[in-house]
Amino acid sequence: MATVNTAWDHVSGNIFKTWVIMFFFSLFTVGVVYIIARGFGYGQLGGLGILGIALIMAGVMNFISYFWSDKIVLGVSGAKPIEKKDNPEIYRLVENLCIAAGLPLPKIYIIDDTATNAFATGRDPKHAAVAFTKGILQKLNKQELEGVTAHELSHVGNRDTLVLAVVSVLVGTIALLSDFFLRSMWFGGHRDNDNRGGNTIFLVLAIAAAILAPIVATLIQLAVSRRREFLADASGVLLTRYPQGLASALQKISADREPLEVANRGTAHLYITNPLKGQDAKQWLAGLFNTHPPIEERIKALHEMEGKV
Repeated sequence: MATVNTAWDHVSGNIFKTWVIMFFFSLFTVGVVYIIARGFGYGQLGGLGILGIALIMAGVMNFISYFWSDKIVLGVSGAKPIEKKDNPEIYRLVENLCIAAGLPLPKIYIIDDTATNAFATGRDPKHAAVAFTKGILQKLNKQELEGVTAHELSHVGNRDTLVLAVVSVLVGTIALLSDFFLRSMWFGGHRDNDNRGGNTIFLVLAIAAAILAPIVATLIQLAVSRRREFLADASGVLLTRYPQGLASALQKISADREPLEVANRGTAHLYITNPLKGQDAKQWLAGLFNTHPPIEERIKALHEMEGKV
């Protein structure tokens, strides 16, 4: 007898895959930093010491961005806060879904742009914000807007900002140390120890790691981002109990080829779909660098959830 997967299976499966990726990403980060440390000519103790220093530096940088990123993103996006009297319909829609999800009401923002998109930001549910473009409010019907809103609130409830902040710490650590190592090679910063044979091996490995690791780290970061989109889709369906609403919204948003003018590569991963229209890659290799899963795959997964919630 065939096993029937439910919406809860989709959610738990995506959570598991995300944390597996992050676990191996953490191991990858430790390995890369250690090899580069040994490439500098430090011994085992020194390697672990430089690992700690690099993680602390990246942690401080990301701690600052973590507490201020929502304000930065909202400012860069030109989002303006609204009150209930400004748009009662979207305000009530967000309120109702927050009650269903057991979440506090986030601040609601509007972006004055006719492109269709939305995003959520904030470090936790108590400091969250949801932003909608004027275009998405005008072009989607109530059920589609409900699906989009449930998706964004799921990002808040699933602590996706926290997950991506942790990943950013790891990516930042690798990028920072790789750049420092490669620059030091030009200025003769490599330490010279007695064990030159061992250091030569680590030096070669460190050069390779410094060149390739930032690329691999970015690919892993994007993989986590794509996985969180699948998770938010599944979690959102558990709120609305209507997969077709979000599926129809994604179809309309992807069909709208108008780019979001205020979006950029630094903020693209926050939106429900890639706001940089015309830059979606179809090829497998190019698709590895996409911030979002292909719309076709997301819609297919949503259709598979119909009748299972």
